[in-house]
This record gives sequence, structure tokens and C-alpha cells, in this order.
Amino acid sequence: MPENPAWRITLPHSAAAVPLARALVRTALADADAPADSDTAELLTAELVANAVEHTPARDPIELVVELLANGCQVEVHDGDPQPLGELSAGPDDARPDPWQEHGRGLLLIRTLSSTCGHRRTPHGKAVWFTLPSRRLLPADA
Repeated sequence: MPENPAWRITLPHSAAAVPLARALVRTALADADAPADSDTAELLTAELVANAVEHTPARDPIELVVELLANGCQVEVHDGDPQPLGELSAGPDDARPDPWQEHGRGLLLIRTLSSTCGHRRTPHGKAVWFTLPSRRLLPADA
């Protein structure tokens, strides 16, 4: 059985990581004839990468992995902090963020717009991930 196509890149631990991550996701999905919605994938990737840049020490590498699946795509962001993201595993009705607060909406977006999401420990920290389903071709897309 052939392996799913995947892209992997180490990102700088700076604000430059977000546009680089968005560009990789956009390119990966375009190269594969868009198995998932590119705009949503870019938005959710930007949220995960910005979170990793903000909440991990600068010495810790951040890695982005984009894997194309038969039924969509999975995006993972690896960082050196083993602490899980509590809000990511909360149910959709749990702890709605205060609209006046600067933080807290990104993980809600990920929970709401992805088909599945979560985090897992890795030998060097954790991986936070989401999956998106394949795009269904609409008559205008054909």
C-alpha cells in the first residue's frame, strides 16, 4: 500500500513562521488538486503555528507536517512543550471565549472547523493536529 504524500518543514521561531506555514499548506493542497479546503487549512494552520511560537521557548524547534489522506488532509504542528492544550479537547459547547479577550478563539476555530483535532506527546514535546475532509466538487468547480 503506498504511503500518503507528506510535506515536512522546520519553521523559524518567529512571526515569520505563520506565513511560511500557510504557504506550505497552500502549495501542498494545490499540488494535490485540493483534497481539502485550502482556505480553512491555512487558517487553522496559522492558529496552531502562532500558538506554538507564542507559548514555547525560543530554543524549541517548531515543525509543520502536512499529510494528504485519501479522504482529506491532516496538519500537525510539533513543538518542544509536552503540555497538552486543554481547550483543544474541550467540547464545542465548553468555555466559549470572551469576545473582548485577545486570546482563546483560535482553538475554538480549530475545534469547530476541523473534522477532528487533538494532541499527542512525542519524544521531543507534543504534536497538535487537525484533519479536514476532502472537498466535494460542486458543479461550479467541475
